Amino acid sequence: MPSTTSASRTRWPLIGLICLGLLLGFAFQGTRGLWSPDEGRYVDAAVMMLDSGDYLAPGYSPDEVNFSKPPTTYWMIAASLKVFGRNTWAARIPHALAFLLTLLALYAMGKRLVPEKPWLPGLVYGCSLAPFLAGNIISTDAFLTLCEALAMFGFVAAAFGDDESHRKRYVLLMWLGWGLAFLTKGPPGLIPLLAVIPFIVSRDGWRGLRRLCPLTGILLFLAVGLSWYLIVILRFPGLLHYFLHEEVYNRLFTAAHHRHAGVLGWVVVYVPTLVLGSLPWWPALIRGLRSALSADKWRAWKSQHSVELFLLMWFLIPFIVFCLAQSRLPLYMLPLFLPLSLMLALALRDRVDLTKTSQRAWLAAWIVILLACKAIGAYYVHPAVDNRLAAQELRTITKPDTYAAVVFVENTDQSYSIEEQTPWGLRMYLDKSIYGVPWHSPQGAQALCNALHRERSTLVIIDADIKPEDLQPALTSCGVRQATRLGTWRDQALELIQI
Repeated sequence: MPSTTSASRTRWPLIGLICLGLLLGFAFQGTRGLWSPDEGRYVDAAVMMLDSGDYLAPGYSPDEVNFSKPPTTYWMIAASLKVFGRNTWAARIPHALAFLLTLLALYAMGKRLVPEKPWLPGLVYGCSLAPFLAGNIISTDAFLTLCEALAMFGFVAAAFGDDESHRKRYVLLMWLGWGLAFLTKGPPGLIPLLAVIPFIVSRDGWRGLRRLCPLTGILLFLAVGLSWYLIVILRFPGLLHYFLHEEVYNRLFTAAHHRHAGVLGWVVVYVPTLVLGSLPWWPALIRGLRSALSADKWRAWKSQHSVELFLLMWFLIPFIVFCLAQSRLPLYMLPLFLPLSLMLALALRDRVDLTKTSQRAWLAAWIVILLACKAIGAYYVHPAVDNRLAAQELRTITKPDTYAAVVFVENTDQSYSIEEQTPWGLRMYLDKSIYGVPWHSPQGAQALCNALHRERSTLVIIDADIKPEDLQPALTSCGVRQATRLGTWRDQALELIQI
């Protein structure tokens, strides 16, 4: 039996990592308001699910569904709002938990890949600037990273572990993780498999790959990852074409989503994210990779560093895929901080010694800096995209009890612009349905009429580039009983419309 001292040495680092995750993940988590477009959009869809009882079809408003992302993120936020109330803190609790659980998954991988200091990968990840900041941003990427961490833990335990009796369980855990990743963000959740497959084939041959693909594992993946897609495709005609064309083809090969497309778009987005986001650790990574990337030492390094080779493939192959895809955002890099953290832990394992007072002091100072950044952003940064600030401004100008919904009439003919420009997070702060109307689309006037008739009493916010009188023919045809000008808000005309 292990001695009490040995058990204590194992237990306290894990407890310390958990405490670190709780501190960094939950501090100031509810202080900052929801920022558009993404945070407001995800929370709006979650509130829509709670109000409508429809947990299969995410939506922006009662008459508009939104299948740009699978439902996992909406489900997590909706569950938290149901338990803890409709507030910003509750909206971000799932992301704080995902941050903490990701640290624990890295600890589990560290026990196999960095056994002398299994806590170090989680420490590196938790204290890296990008993962820390991402834990405070409502998006799909925090959950995707957690799901990929679960899947890769299953793979690491099966591929690098010595316990043959539990290997099949770890393989099933891997496929469960892939299923959850696919249910969280679709095909991008499976990108790490592009590293797993060639690594296993090169190390163990095709027989090794077959051992990782049992029928039970594939069935588990299909049941978890594809069941929702099958249900909604059968329920909504044309949805399969939307998934394949809009969410796969357009994101990979076109600039339709206006997210840093072009030959050098990845340089603008991904290089700063990785360089700044991996502070304060990345100088050690450069030193650690220097020998691996030197041509004259590559062959020897490859044969002696199987784990490092796998981690390098796990990082580089998905990174290349993200660079080639034409839809690029900084948070897409978040899952790559998993292999980065493990590589950094291997490079730093002989130099990080938290029994030294000087290193503990530097770590404490960095944690204080991280928390200060989060506090400053929460208390002192209030951009126009802050939906809570927008709600407060509207309350001072209007009487919220006089209208049931808010309709934004916007100077565009594209639904994508509506998704990006409408402050959907107002729904939680005002407790009103939010609509976005692309005024110049062929269905713009009809969409406005439908919203007015559904809600009966509506606050209409008219884009500053649209003349309010241009709406009069549409309002007349809709049978508007009364239209009252309430002034302006951010240079946009306000009208209280009653049917």
